[in-house]
Amino acid sequence: MLQRIKRIDGSIVLILLLLMGISIFSIYSVTHGRDRLDGMHINMLQYYVMGFIAFAMLTLFDYRLLVRYGLYIYVLGIGILLLVSFIGKVKNGAQGWIGIGDLSIQPAELFKLILILFLTTVLVRKNRNPLRFWRDVVPLSLIAFVPFAMVILQNDLGNALSYIVILLGILWIGNLKFSHALIGMIIAGGMILGFILSYIHYHEQMVNFIEKGLGKDHFVSRFDPWLVPELASSTASYQTKNAKTAIASGGLSGEGYLQGGSVQGNRVPYLYSESIFVQIGEEFGFLGTAVLLMLFFILIHRLILIALECRDRGGPFLIVGIVAMLLYQILENIGAMIGLMPLTGITLPFISYGGTSLLINMACMGIAMSVRLYGQDVEDDLPQPLPLKS
Repeated sequence: MLQRIKRIDGSIVLILLLLMGISIFSIYSVTHGRDRLDGMHINMLQYYVMGFIAFAMLTLFDYRLLVRYGLYIYVLGIGILLLVSFIGKVKNGAQGWIGIGDLSIQPAELFKLILILFLTTVLVRKNRNPLRFWRDVVPLSLIAFVPFAMVILQNDLGNALSYIVILLGILWIGNLKFSHALIGMIIAGGMILGFILSYIHYHEQMVNFIEKGLGKDHFVSRFDPWLVPELASSTASYQTKNAKTAIASGGLSGEGYLQGGSVQGNRVPYLYSESIFVQIGEEFGFLGTAVLLMLFFILIHRLILIALECRDRGGPFLIVGIVAMLLYQILENIGAMIGLMPLTGITLPFISYGGTSLLINMACMGIAMSVRLYGQDVEDDLPQPLPLKS
C-alpha cells in the first residue's frame, strides 16, 4: 500500500488546493455583507473538507471494483432520478433537488459519475473489439438518452447535455470506427446548425413550439440572449448583458479584490454559483482568468497522462469520461458568461458554490487518482466486470 501511495500525483493535489482557495475567496467576495448569503464561503470550506475526505477515500479504493458493479450502480442512479420526478424540489426553474434535512442533493450531478462508470463497464467487456454501430453504438446512445430525457423533463438542460458529451467522449476512445464517428459528427453538426438557423429565422414559430408544444418556457429565456439578443426580453438578457459588461470592465488586471463595481453592486444574478467567473473576470481581469484557465489546463493534462500510463482497459475510459465532463462544464460556463454559449445553469467546476457538484468533482478526482495507484497492475490480474445479461 505504501508503494501505491507514493504514486499519488502531487500536482493534482496542489491544483485542487489552489482551486479551493480561489473558490472560497471568490464566494466571499460576492456574498459578504448580504444577509441571506453571508457566510456561504464557510459552507464552501466545509464542502471542500468533505470533498477532500471523499477524494482520499476513493484514491485508496480500487476503482476496478466500481467498474465491476457499474450496471447495478446505473440502475440505482435511474431510480434516484425517478424519485426526483416525484418529490424533487424546484430551484431556479428546475426540479432537480432532493431535500435531506437542511441539505439539498442534486441527483443529476451524481448521475454524471454513474454514467461514466456504466459506460466503462460496458466497454471493458468489449475487450478492445471494434464497436459495431447497431449492436453497440445505438444501444449505448439509447441508454444515455434515458437519463438525458429524465433530466430535460426536470428543466435541467446543462446537466442533461453533459451526459451526451460524456457518451461521445468515451465512445471516441472505445474503438469506434472512424466512418461511424465521421457520420455521427456530420449528423450532430447538421442538427445543431439546423436548430440554430431555424431558431434565428423562424423565431416566433420556434418559441411557440418550445413554449406551447414542449411546455419549456424556461428554455426560451436561455436561447434568446444567445441566438437573438435583439429580440430577447430585458429579463432574459439581464444576466448575460451584465456579465459581459462586468468582465469587460476588468481589463487586464481587474478592478481589485472586493472592488468590482458590478460584482459588489450585485448587478449579475447567481454570482456565487453559475456566474462566479464574472467575479474573477471583473476583480482580477484577464490575468486572473488566464491563471484559472491555466490551472484547469494543467489538471486536465495530468489526468490525460494518467490515462496514457494506465495498463488496465477500464482506467482510460474513466479518465476520458471525467475529462469530457470537466471540459464541457468549463467551456459551457465560461462561454455562457461571455455570450458564446447559451445559459444552462451549469456550474464552474471546483469554483462555484454547491455541495453536490463539488463532492462529485472531488470524487472524480479520487477515482482518477485510484487509476494512477491501481492501473499499473498486470492486466490479467485485474478484477473483471460482472457479465451483463443480454
